[in-house]
Amino acid sequence: MDTLQLLKDLIRIPSFSREEKEACDFLEAWMRNEGFEVQRKGNNLWVESSVPDDRPTILLNAHIDTVRPAAGYTRDPFTPVEEDGKLYGLGSNDDGGSLVALLEAYVRLTEHPQPYRLLFTATAEEEISGPGGIESILPDLGKVDFGVIGEPTGMNMAVAEKGLMVLDCTVRGKSGHAARDEGVNAIYKALGPIEWFRDYTFPKISPFLGPVKMSVTQVHAGTQHNVIPDVCTFVVDVRANGLYSNVELLEIIKHSVECEVRERSTRLGSSSLSMDHPVVRRGLSLGLTPFGSPTTSNQALVPFPTLKIGPGDSARSHSADEFILLTEIRSAVETYVNLLDGLALD
Repeated sequence: MDTLQLLKDLIRIPSFSREEKEACDFLEAWMRNEGFEVQRKGNNLWVESSVPDDRPTILLNAHIDTVRPAAGYTRDPFTPVEEDGKLYGLGSNDDGGSLVALLEAYVRLTEHPQPYRLLFTATAEEEISGPGGIESILPDLGKVDFGVIGEPTGMNMAVAEKGLMVLDCTVRGKSGHAARDEGVNAIYKALGPIEWFRDYTFPKISPFLGPVKMSVTQVHAGTQHNVIPDVCTFVVDVRANGLYSNVELLEIIKHSVECEVRERSTRLGSSSLSMDHPVVRRGLSLGLTPFGSPTTSNQALVPFPTLKIGPGDSARSHSADEFILLTEIRSAVETYVNLLDGLALD
């Protein structure tokens, strides 16, 4: 099974988010040719080591979609090139290296009995957190107890990941003529709520992600210079720290701030994995470093504990002339196997 060649072949196929069909078709055909009993839903693929049983289930996940090429590319992003120990090409680092390393690790781990049922999943729409990605196949997978999310982390352990929630806030006043002492200025009324978002500190502070971060990022009010504005709207970017769900944060905010608050979505939750979790303890024994990740991934969309870990460097993601080191892929396979082989989740 030549997974490096597989990665090169995938680089040749554009697979932007929501446009993954051709890449998914190719990967499905490749996996069937290699003897996998692969299942498909939309542009998502999965294989399982056994039918559900009384053992816990571990899910391995990487995504097949990419962002569009950055403007600064000096190479053809769809032509894989090996040079000086690097493999260049769009999606090589994010997330092709993780995909092929996890697939090879799945094969090695299933060559002998494990104390868990193992799933390998290759999913779509990760770059846009789309509903046609990993969320769409969760009902088909059965109960999952733990997940490994392959993303470029330098094979360090992202034991926490920030969530994201966007709020639309509205403050209402009363219109009037600016030349006379009339009306209630909605902008002035909004100053208090805006200051609250700036100054409020949630009590739980993550050792890896720090405090919950709230930032007012957009403000809009008024129709013309001589009219007292009767409505002021503003947008708040909320980054959860793994110690609160988005729903918990939303409830606290709505009960604390004096304005109308409407959430766009609570889907992209934060995550946090205990340092006492068996996989973290195993990783620490292997010399892996835990950290908190500021970037979102499929961790935000699954309802079970996860660890984000994969070959490559997050700084290369979405950049021009993206590449991954060949040694990073080979080392990742060994690390995945050492991390999970014989692991008891109980």
